[in-house]
Amino acid sequence: MTKLALVLGGGGARGIAHVHVLEALDDLGLRPDIITGASIGSIIGAGYASGMSGAEIGEYFVKTFSDPKEVAMRMWQLRPDSIRSIFTETLPRFGELNAQKVMRAFLPSGLPETFDAMDIPLKVVAADFYGNRQVVIDSGKLIPALAASAAIPVIFKAEVLNGTVLVDGGIVNPVPFDLVSTLDHIVLAVDVVGIPVDKGSEIPSRISAGFGASQLLMQSITNLKLEHHRPDIFIRPEVSEFRVLDFLKADQILERTKGTRQEVRTKLERILNAS
Repeated sequence: MTKLALVLGGGGARGIAHVHVLEALDDLGLRPDIITGASIGSIIGAGYASGMSGAEIGEYFVKTFSDPKEVAMRMWQLRPDSIRSIFTETLPRFGELNAQKVMRAFLPSGLPETFDAMDIPLKVVAADFYGNRQVVIDSGKLIPALAASAAIPVIFKAEVLNGTVLVDGGIVNPVPFDLVSTLDHIVLAVDVVGIPVDKGSEIPSRISAGFGASQLLMQSITNLKLEHHRPDIFIRPEVSEFRVLDFLKADQILERTKGTRQEVRTKLERILNAS
């Protein structure tokens, strides 16, 4: 029987495009045997691993982020002055946000509390800030692990798990397909980091330059890995026009990247028919 490993990369709001990949799997009646993810990829991977369909995850994103009142209500649980700042890429006035609180405010209430309660094994990537290394989390409490994996520096406070200070996993491994490369599986990996949009000689703002530089660094990591080993299927949806915090544009991201669904189906069917 063919086994599938699904790898969902980091990229903030751009990761909403992962929904189309999940829908393609649902179309084909395929379920991954293992999922690994970084940052937003770990969050969406957790939803899928817990039993949500691709369509349900997409609907949840649109419903949650298309209604300003809904967003405001959830943000109010964190701090009133952050309602606008987190989605406009300006710095929060009173410091960094607590990633665990954000997770609990915005994630579906039905997510399992622990890794072992999920339907599909999940590996989550975070970065050890002081140890300069990748940390892979696949057991214990789920929300703290997702918070650590998605703790974008400057926006979120670092998370401390088991005495280790952790930040966004995309910094060390944006598309962690190497975690499953030794398995006897078809590896489907998705990169949603994007690159800075070319605006000619326009000088980027301080915030845009910072986020853009992180994109360049993460793409360098992924491209170097691809030179040594490529997954069976590697997908890069057209997400560069969106910013890392453009969650309020969930419906636009899904519309812009809808061709990803057919691309994944075609490439998977080709491999499956050849086996």
